[in-house]
Amino acid sequence: MAITLKGDQKISSVPTTKNKALRINLNANIYGTFAEIGAGQETVRNFFRAGGASGTIAKAMSAYDKDFSDAIYGIETDRRYVTEDRLKKMLKHEMNLIEDRLDRQKHPEKLFFSYANTVATINFTKKFKGHGWIGIRFQLDPLEDYNEIILHLRFKETEARLQQETLGILGVNLIYGAFYLNDNPKELLKSFYDNIDEDKLEIDMINFSGPRFTYVDNRLMSLQLVKNGMTNAVMFGPDGNNLLPAQVLYKKNILALRGSFRPVTKVNMDMYEQSKKMFFKEKKVDPDKTQIIFEITLSNLRAEGEINERDFLDRAELLCSLGQNVMITNYQEYYRLVEYFSEFTKERMALAMGVNNLIQIFDEKYYRHISGGILEAFGKLFYKDLKIYMYPYKEEESNKFINSENLKVHPRMKELYKFFKNNGRVVDIQDFDQDILHIFSRSVLKMIKQGEEGWEEMLPTGIPEVIKEKRLFGCSRRK
Repeated sequence: MAITLKGDQKISSVPTTKNKALRINLNANIYGTFAEIGAGQETVRNFFRAGGASGTIAKAMSAYDKDFSDAIYGIETDRRYVTEDRLKKMLKHEMNLIEDRLDRQKHPEKLFFSYANTVATINFTKKFKGHGWIGIRFQLDPLEDYNEIILHLRFKETEARLQQETLGILGVNLIYGAFYLNDNPKELLKSFYDNIDEDKLEIDMINFSGPRFTYVDNRLMSLQLVKNGMTNAVMFGPDGNNLLPAQVLYKKNILALRGSFRPVTKVNMDMYEQSKKMFFKEKKVDPDKTQIIFEITLSNLRAEGEINERDFLDRAELLCSLGQNVMITNYQEYYRLVEYFSEFTKERMALAMGVNNLIQIFDEKYYRHISGGILEAFGKLFYKDLKIYMYPYKEEESNKFINSENLKVHPRMKELYKFFKNNGRVVDIQDFDQDILHIFSRSVLKMIKQGEEGWEEMLPTGIPEVIKEKRLFGCSRRK
């Protein structure tokens, strides 16, 4: 939040919710509808209270009864109402009504919009804190096609009334940002928290689409959510569009591979293939109900200082081209990642990693910030039937393979390591490709940047062509 000083007083440069709503209301060209389900008509209420609403609001409605809602927007195949599909149907339906009922010749300069939300607030027992989808479909030119911004939120407040008020402010911020900050999506994203404390709300997915956002890479917008502290984890699919982690991970078996993937190498993909085979052989693991994730931590992206967005997109481009789902998290410690997964599933989990990552797990210095130290962390990491699939490392000097049997951890951790090893929680990947263990991402990256020969054969099929064609990681060659 920007702050300016005037005498001894601090004055926020962020307009109030009322002023944002009033500016929209006083714009003679902005005109549209509000459809809100599940948490009252909290957004439109701010526009009514600001004054001048007749110039902005064509209709405001809440179809609370499920039969009424189904009659208006159709029946969802999963019978759920707080979903992205439901929101999109609401936005499209309401916009079609505007086009049908308002004569464009009578309103040649109007910028039509439809705002909608479908939300479930905290339940009576307060075990379910609530979540929701909100979005806006809008024009920035009467002759132009519609743009769309859709986001998912998770409430942190513990009273329904407070959640409703927060939702109303967020709705105003979204509508205001759509019309007045659309040329700067990063600032638009930050503005969602105008007049809202960060501990009230989590935004864990957003997608931009439409003619004014053709230049926006939604993967980069995902990164901004984590970077700005709006959420701790985001996910995007092979098509580059952002996914809702809760929806993708719900009741799934999860296999996660953490790495820098800078770039993704044959070693990464061998670890993926072999750990996937092992995971699918586990009892109760149904391949059709399994989600495999390539995870990159924010700390890894910051390894060389500030986050290089071009470098991030280069990594994402390659993983997406391999058809993988990618997750960006703020969970440097593995136990926090497992805790996060456990919010959405009780099914089996596994982590695939190399020797260095496993050694770090048994390093006490990573757990000094928690009262129970490494024992508390391990209790959270291994309280479920979680397994670690360990990919070996080859020592150049001795030409020996380092695996779970000869791995050296700190002397104080030796017995703890033996306990988890002997109980089958740490398992070696056996069928690895011995001929590729000399490949390291950092070496390949250096070769690409310096224009050296031979790096192509260290990468999975098709990846060198993508790097050359799109000139990723500073590659200067096109052929």
